[in-house]
Amino acid sequence: MSTELMLFLLALLLFAGVVLPAVWSRHGYRRTAARRTLAMLLKAVRDLYPF
Repeated sequence: MSTELMLFLLALLLFAGVVLPAVWSRHGYRRTAARRTLAMLLKAVRDLYPF
C-alpha cells in the first residue's frame, strides 16, 4: 500500500473512532471520553510537529 493511502485510512479511522463519538453520542460520558482522547491525540501531534 502507498503511504498516502495508509495516512488516509488512519485519518478516516481516527475520525470515525474519536471525532464522531465526541459530537454525536447521546451519553455525556462518551462525549467526554472522546473529547479527552482527541485532545491527547492533538497534543501528541503538536508536540511532534510544532508550528
